[in-house]
Amino acid sequence: MSNEIPVKQVDPNGDSSNNKKKPETVDLYASRQKIYVKEVKGFFQRIRNVSLTLLMGMYFLFVWLTLDGQPLIHFDLPAREFHLYGITFFPKDFFLLSGMLIISAFGLFFITTLFGRVWCGYTCPQTVWTFIFMWIEEKVEGSRNKRMKLDKAPNSAEKITKKSIKHALWLLVALATGLTFVGYFYPIRELIVDLFTLEANGWAYFWVAFFTVATYLNAGWMREQVCLYMCPYARFQSVMFDPNTRVVSYDPNRGEPRGSRKKGVEPAEVGLGDCIDCGQCVQVCPTGIDIRDGLQYECIGCALCIDACDEVMEKMNYPKGLIRYTTENELEGKTSKLLRPRTFGYGAVLVLMISAVIFTIATRVPAKMDVLRDRGALFSFNGEGRVENSYTVKIQNMSEVPQTFSLTVDGLEGMRILTDTTVTVSSGENLSLPTVVDVPPEVLVDTNNDIRFYAESQPDSLIKLETESRFVGPRPR
Repeated sequence: MSNEIPVKQVDPNGDSSNNKKKPETVDLYASRQKIYVKEVKGFFQRIRNVSLTLLMGMYFLFVWLTLDGQPLIHFDLPAREFHLYGITFFPKDFFLLSGMLIISAFGLFFITTLFGRVWCGYTCPQTVWTFIFMWIEEKVEGSRNKRMKLDKAPNSAEKITKKSIKHALWLLVALATGLTFVGYFYPIRELIVDLFTLEANGWAYFWVAFFTVATYLNAGWMREQVCLYMCPYARFQSVMFDPNTRVVSYDPNRGEPRGSRKKGVEPAEVGLGDCIDCGQCVQVCPTGIDIRDGLQYECIGCALCIDACDEVMEKMNYPKGLIRYTTENELEGKTSKLLRPRTFGYGAVLVLMISAVIFTIATRVPAKMDVLRDRGALFSFNGEGRVENSYTVKIQNMSEVPQTFSLTVDGLEGMRILTDTTVTVSSGENLSLPTVVDVPPEVLVDTNNDIRFYAESQPDSLIKLETESRFVGPRPR
């Protein structure tokens, strides 16, 4: 089936039947043409190297760190416990996850309205791993021209050797990525041993293999295709852009008309702009676009074209900044505004959500208690003639250590607990304790009576829990 749509040129001033032009076709999807990215050095590349080093260091290091014997970050799915920086979260805390996602979304929106796609250019995992793979390719196969020449050359011992080394290193990085990712769910020290002794479960092998293959394909083979066709951010980013958004842009007022000339020649002398049409900005672009064609959704804001152009301008003794971070208003000679209504809106929501999440975590109690009365029997009389009610006391320990609690109850004179009043709850445990309470029948003033249960940690009494319930008895005479 053809993937092309025929387009017929129609003359609005005449009959289309008289139009003799041949119909044009537009590709719905263009086959990938390999992009050979040229290495460039400069200010923004140094910033990216710092961000890349920090992010990769955090990713590969944090999985090995522990705090009080507990992994610094560990998502224990079988136990339904999530350990983050010394705090344990449980399924009941999933609303905090929603808050984190909202913070991430509005943080991205806020930054995008101000500085465009800086997330894509400096911190996106796809960008980070792609640049690592590109660096490996550069070191093994050589510069851009050498890589192009190598790919066009027939198979030889040198070509096969270089390609084999490159793909082996790619797979090694991909395997380290997969192992590390699974290590956040399966303690990394146990995972490494269990994998190589064949004692790990099948799911561990599956997910390590899955993320290894995904990393290898995405960063090694697909690269910009992920940004162009798979990432939704590239499609809806324009909604957050306005004439005051600072993005990577080419200054046509200064650069046009383009043309080559000798070093030291002033543009005005030859009737040209500052752009010498060297094509360096295209050769360094990881998505293969020409920034001189204007803002395009394929641009990830990596600023490699800025570094490349600045290097050329410096050699030509021209001012830097022909390609720079700027706004549409500035290119048109207007004044740009940093803070606008939409940035205030995104910023307000962001501050509100951050404050709410911090407050929730700061006031989060280390334990909870619920009491459920047995509805199967309203009440009963024991051998002492006292009225009994049965309950289920549920205590959830959300602290990092086991806790021992002493149970008491009050609300009616002479009330007592007949079952165990001291209970130990392990870290992360949600303990259900059957409990029986009785009272003398003469103290009952109603068929339904308010009572309260108390649980106090021992021996320090640092945790004090209480909850109300009902005591049901016979109708008073």
